[in-house]
Amino acid sequence: GGTCPELQEILPIGRRSPKPDGRLAIMANDSGIIYTVDNIVQREMRMTNGARSDSVVRGFALSSVFWLLVGLVVGLWLAAEMIYPALNLAPWLAFGRLRVVHTNGLIFGFALAGIFAGSYHMLEKLTRTPLAFPGLAKAHLRLFNVAIALAALSLFAGMNTSKEYSELEWPLDIVVVVLWVMFAVNVMGTLVKRREKQMYVSLWFLIACVVTVAVVYILNNLAIPVSLTKSYS
Repeated sequence: GGTCPELQEILPIGRRSPKPDGRLAIMANDSGIIYTVDNIVQREMRMTNGARSDSVVRGFALSSVFWLLVGLVVGLWLAAEMIYPALNLAPWLAFGRLRVVHTNGLIFGFALAGIFAGSYHMLEKLTRTPLAFPGLAKAHLRLFNVAIALAALSLFAGMNTSKEYSELEWPLDIVVVVLWVMFAVNVMGTLVKRREKQMYVSLWFLIACVVTVAVVYILNNLAIPVSLTKSYS
């Protein structure tokens, strides 16, 4: 078998070559070659020079769980309303309004936060590079949760385009697009600066996700605003 070009040193069997820290080359292949793999381990340990955006990934993961719980609670209330119609206590709690809060909360709050968490984690691991713009990622996390909260309040208040799964009115659509642009800038910037030259299949799928979702969302939500809270498409 051949040797890996990433190995730190290649030595014939029987030749001892202690390293400065006292460790020796101890692995051997079928051709009688021994080598150390310390550099591979060290490279992975310093993959992002200690600058991995774990706090951002954790923040999006926790946000995903939080909005999942909110969506499930709203869904349980909706189910109860179907059995006990008297639970439609006020316009804010009417079935028609709660349903879109439930679906949008799970689509945007739960699923999208999970996508952001997984994407940022995968991006750093597969490129062996810190996020190109960690500050932007933190702003992305904060703006995301503010946007989801505002979206829920607007739907509770009856601001609704009546288009299935595209109920948010145009101001919030713009916020969603801004969020996606922030995400795309970090993804593309990190890929450009990556240390790992190999492009894993997962990264190509991530690029496709960034481009496709942007096109689908913008085209599906084009509308003509007539006021701050109403638009027609």
